[in-house]
Amino acid sequence: MPDSLLSLLPAGLSVPAYLSMGALILTGACLQGVGGIGFAMLSAPLGAIFFPDLVPGPLLAMGCCLSLMGALREREAIVWDIAGFALTGRALGGAAAVLTIAWLAPEPLAVLFSLSILAAVALSLLGWRLLPGARNVVIAGTLSGFMGTITSAGAPPFALVMQHMAPAPMRATMGCILSGGAVLSLAMLALAGRFGLPQLVLALVLAPFLLAGFALSNRLRGRVSPTVVRRLLLGLCAAGALGVLGRAAFA
Repeated sequence: MPDSLLSLLPAGLSVPAYLSMGALILTGACLQGVGGIGFAMLSAPLGAIFFPDLVPGPLLAMGCCLSLMGALREREAIVWDIAGFALTGRALGGAAAVLTIAWLAPEPLAVLFSLSILAAVALSLLGWRLLPGARNVVIAGTLSGFMGTITSAGAPPFALVMQHMAPAPMRATMGCILSGGAVLSLAMLALAGRFGLPQLVLALVLAPFLLAGFALSNRLRGRVSPTVVRRLLLGLCAAGALGVLGRAAFA
């Protein structure tokens, strides 16, 4: 890598730290490749605590590429109606989050939403069933845009609504939604001066781990049953909510 690009990396980034970041990225990419979500819910809370340089720009950039690869891999399975409703809600939720951050402290809201997600996971395990109709998807998109802008983990509402879809349409549609949402978020960060060349370079030097995790998911996704995928989604939802709560407690 040219010295000009090396100079853009975070000061003091050691080889062990780089490899630790890479392990986190690889694991998150593999989880998302199998279940449709997981990258941000694993990487964002841990990154905020241990690797602040990753949050939010580099993780969003890598998550955007990962979600796009997932959507393209199974593009024939995308449910476009659901994707359109979800992105509409995501834009509304992101705008509401920007206004909220300007006027209110976001931390209590993040805690409230995380507790709500944990309650919804518990109800799902007890038999509560949400269907991916237009109204539910728009609501999930709005909550996702709000949570994603405030906490960087916006996938749980979608996972709760889409958990009963077949694995391939769920993964492909989720990839379409999350990649589109990440583009919107990156544009907002760039306008705010929080995403530029240094953040892009960090994402690029970690890209081999992202690609390795996605390649590993290619070998695993066909061996996982719909029941296991649903359990994985609910587990990741709970883990993402607990991660946000842990980050709030740590802060």
